[in-house]
Amino acid sequence: MWTLDELVDRVEDALSAEYSGAPNGRVRGIPDRRAVRWYSTIGLVDRPSGTRGRTALYGPRHLMQLVAIKRRQAEGHLLADIQVELSGADDETLAAVARVPPALLEIDGPYQDEPAAPRPRFWADKPAPPTTGAPPATAAASTAAPSTAASSTAAPAAPSGRVATRAGAVRLGGGAMLVLPGTPTDDDLAAIAAAAAPLLRTLAGRGLLTEENTEIGSPS
Repeated sequence: MWTLDELVDRVEDALSAEYSGAPNGRVRGIPDRRAVRWYSTIGLVDRPSGTRGRTALYGPRHLMQLVAIKRRQAEGHLLADIQVELSGADDETLAAVARVPPALLEIDGPYQDEPAAPRPRFWADKPAPPTTGAPPATAAASTAAPSTAASSTAAPAAPSGRVATRAGAVRLGGGAMLVLPGTPTDDDLAAIAAAAAPLLRTLAGRGLLTEENTEIGSPS
């Protein structure tokens, strides 16, 4: 695939052999970058085939479209008439009008979009095993005062999921807290409570929560 500058260079090479230029002095003989974008806007040239980063990439069909436009203009056709003839034309029609040398239609290799960087799936990763001999991690303490939960052989029950907030900090229950950049409304709190319920059950089952039950309106 080619960049826009490379495409324009190939158009010039294709026209250099048998192109006398457009008879209308107001029509540019060789299309520049601005003209290519304009032709794309009015449907005479396809949109770029892809991108490499932020750089648009073009292929052989774009080259045939641009050369065909210029050949028709050299014959004295108006742009409106060229639109009727060439907009959406198939490759066979474009090749017959453009007469681009085959060597100019060759590309270096098949184009492939740059693969996007994989997003980390942190929610699917297993927690790291505890260090041998180290005491088990305790649940996060309340911001008001440190508190500890007595160890139990049974998993603690999931908190009720009630939510309280102040200055953007939302207490989910069981010592868990959600920090937000803005202050949520009452409707936001209700939505957060519903969405947090399955997460709280999972955390409780893993013994990651205290057994405290936070009520609405408690300080956070």
